[in-house]
Amino acid sequence: MGAQLRVYRRRIRSTKSMAKITRAMELIATTRITKAQRAAEAAGPYAREITRAVSALAARVSEHPLLVESENRTRAAILVVTSDKGLAGAYTTNAIKEAESLSSLLQEQGKEVLLYMVGRKGIAYYEFRRRSLEQTWEGFTERPSYMHAKEIGDALIGRFTQDTAEGGVDEIHIVSTEFISMLTQRAASNRALPLEVEEVEASELEAEQGALPLYEFEPSAEEVLDQLLPRYVTNRIYFALLESAASQHASRRNAMKAATDNAEELVQTLTRQANQARQAEITSEISEIVGGADALAAASGE
Repeated sequence: MGAQLRVYRRRIRSTKSMAKITRAMELIATTRITKAQRAAEAAGPYAREITRAVSALAARVSEHPLLVESENRTRAAILVVTSDKGLAGAYTTNAIKEAESLSSLLQEQGKEVLLYMVGRKGIAYYEFRRRSLEQTWEGFTERPSYMHAKEIGDALIGRFTQDTAEGGVDEIHIVSTEFISMLTQRAASNRALPLEVEEVEASELEAEQGALPLYEFEPSAEEVLDQLLPRYVTNRIYFALLESAASQHASRRNAMKAATDNAEELVQTLTRQANQARQAEITSEISEIVGGADALAAASGE
């Protein structure tokens, strides 16, 4: 067997082994997408109800630290959700690009930007470039829990309620990846604090969310808002983590499927090249045999 043919067959074996690995990772990611979607759906009803309650409270309480925007905003915090593991396509890259774009916009407005990072990949990206991170979290991006969101929320809310002169922030933004479909995930940024209260007609709101409940707040709307707003912010972070987890698995599934398809295509190409090399060797051997026979016949004739 020729050396070239041995090289082709060795490459075919290694490519097939790689295709088996990427195929297995694709199936694992597909299974985890379903679990992540179920977790997001389970958190949906609570998120909707707490949003309606906060909307009702915000309509009654106009002066609140988490609702009022300061006139001279000088510092903003950005929470960026990335992944702990690689092989997820452009998932982390898109989130970092969105965070960089938002940072540039805030800096153009004259605001100092503090970065809070979730995920080892995002942390490694900024540490490699020696860029400072205010606080980091890692190890739970694939299976986030409410306690993880609460830890992040407490850190951000504590920084928001702190006086700006003492290092507090005036705004908090969340950069995460929205799960649109199995094939489409989109990095987006949303402002978490201060809350953006929109004036909407009651008829329009009822058409969107159904009949509005009648709330009675005890002991007062202000005290209830003090307790409810931090939970609302934590819930927004939790929902962003859940959507990002589903997006991460979907992105990894798509990347592994593409890798498997490319490996199978490469195996076909290498098989054709190996067949061509084998045919060339056979043709060469036949030519040598025929040449030798002709030489013997000519020698016998002399």
